[in-house]
Amino acid sequence: MTIFQGINVVSICVAELDEARGFYRDILELGAPIHDLPEAGWIEFSAGAQAGNIALTRAEAGSRPGFGTTIVLNVADCRMAVMQLRARGVRCDDAQDFPGFVTFASFYDPFGNRLQMCSPAPT
Repeated sequence: MTIFQGINVVSICVAELDEARGFYRDILELGAPIHDLPEAGWIEFSAGAQAGNIALTRAEAGSRPGFGTTIVLNVADCRMAVMQLRARGVRCDDAQDFPGFVTFASFYDPFGNRLQMCSPAPT
């Protein structure tokens, strides 16, 4: 029997909670936060599943955007999602295929945090 039962939340640091709330809520269309506690430096969004939420925490002064841990979100069509996010002004890398496995693309929040999205690879 395994100790762990899934991922509860993945947390990334942002420099400005109000700006981050708007980006993740409106631009990425994650909807209203399920926990919005700016006084505690914490805003949490559902990523569309029962578990595996995304939390935004207030970054400490002088911190740099994260590249070590990457949040990867599922999308129906990665190339279409890249086009949609670019139309909203989001910096996105081009989608890449790993034939028979996955199509993925990196994109970036206003603070430089790298996120990714993926969809099934074309057959």
